[in-house]
Amino acid sequence: MSYCFTFRVYQRPFLRPLHTHHGIWEVREGIILRLENLQQEVAWGEIAPLPEFGSETLEEAIAFCQSLGPQVSPTLLSSLPDSLPACQFAFESALHQLLTPSPPPTLPPSRFAYLLPSGQAALETWPSLMAQGARTFKWKIGVLPLHQELDIFQQLDTLLPQGVQLRLDGNGGLREKETREWLKMGESTSRIEFLEQPLPPAEFTTLCTLQAQYQTPLALDESVARLNDLKTCYNQGWRGVFVVKVAIAGSPQKLRQFCQTHPLDLVLSSVLETEIARTAALHLAQEIAPQRALGFGTTQWFQPLKKTWLNDLWTTSQPT
Repeated sequence: MSYCFTFRVYQRPFLRPLHTHHGIWEVREGIILRLENLQQEVAWGEIAPLPEFGSETLEEAIAFCQSLGPQVSPTLLSSLPDSLPACQFAFESALHQLLTPSPPPTLPPSRFAYLLPSGQAALETWPSLMAQGARTFKWKIGVLPLHQELDIFQQLDTLLPQGVQLRLDGNGGLREKETREWLKMGESTSRIEFLEQPLPPAEFTTLCTLQAQYQTPLALDESVARLNDLKTCYNQGWRGVFVVKVAIAGSPQKLRQFCQTHPLDLVLSSVLETEIARTAALHLAQEIAPQRALGFGTTQWFQPLKKTWLNDLWTTSQPT
């Protein structure tokens, strides 16, 4: 058996630029793929690369899709190389949907962590998200000077209702001294759920040392971007929080198996994907069942997609 295969590249502008230590992000680009079987049943997948986290680039993903031709086999789709983790996720998710279709999961807002804008804008944004049911927020740090971010954090700490938690994400952009300042801040308040990837992946040993010295939890993100990275950090002794960006981690089946057979303190997280990859990731989350809020509170960063957006994409664009 083989499947008819087509794909289209999409561009989706942010409502406001996303500032992180990696830079300023203004447009989310990715690939939507379409599989159709002999019964004319259709399934969709999404390749949402994040090369600064170690995935393939968009150009590499496009070149791979171009190399496949109009027909693809299940054997090919289940044997993609580990150098294409976003492609692995997209094709395997689409094939799974085609073989075992199921409706999108429905989860309450309290099950998600919502991404705030960096800097002062976070103070203006959280109330509207709270009104929609948010109880956990993620805030990018390492964007402004440390003293400015500490001041903004203290304002957030004062303003946010009791029980609302903040995840502070450094994207590997802090120095050890700055990391210690944030960890000390965490000792004085219950507001910080964890400090996420303050140091770059190369400083894994230092992260382990800091984890043992402070009560404020540390989380790995860039360090565990792909499944093989996750396995390596686990085997090297990390027992803190693992933030896994499902759409770039690689094979969902292999990720599911590893997470179900190892005692991980797990957070599944977004790469600012569309509802295609988001739905597949949330299905996986239901199977793995992490206890912490899911890092998929990101839809507010984009204009809502029209119900006809997939048809529009296929009729208004040409294959790349």
